[in-house]
Amino acid sequence: MNKRHFLAATVLAQAGLSSRAQAAAPKTASPALLTVTGAIGKGNRGPLDPALDQMMAKLKIRFDKAHAFDFAGLTGLPAVTIRPTLEYDNQVHALRGPLLADVLRAAGAAPGDAAPLQLRAVDGYAPMISMADVRRYRFIVATHLDGRPMPLGGLGPLWAVYDADRFADMAAKKVNERFAQCPWGLFHIEVAAG
Repeated sequence: MNKRHFLAATVLAQAGLSSRAQAAAPKTASPALLTVTGAIGKGNRGPLDPALDQMMAKLKIRFDKAHAFDFAGLTGLPAVTIRPTLEYDNQVHALRGPLLADVLRAAGAAPGDAAPLQLRAVDGYAPMISMADVRRYRFIVATHLDGRPMPLGGLGPLWAVYDADRFADMAAKKVNERFAQCPWGLFHIEVAAG
């Protein structure tokens, strides 16, 4: 196939996308890293498309609308730096990213303190946390570890985490027991009404 036929076929294939697939596509400048669903604002993407949102469909995630964030969208929010001792090497590391509460606000969510959030990681880990704990422990969506973006395949590219060393109830626990509500490889947050 020559270049002209290839380009024509590509344009025709794009034109043939279903309106559902076009509506489902996130309106972000680059690939979405985090999808927030549930009790949110109007969202910036349409419903789950089982054919194109394979991982979410396999995890039985369902939604009619969502707010998708790309890396620039997350790093464009005001960021904070925390320095917790991490369970993986028992060392203090600098983690930087926006407060989770600010990410939810940017998605149009305004959950009350009792509202549960389900945080989902790429490995299927999905802890629940209350909005009260998100605020109390000042959870962040970490995008950087020790000054560098976190790669997929490590703890990133996103990690919902807090500075356990700063809270007496958490600092009293063994390091490997402090981060049960902190999924690395975070890709989805479901906000329950409440």
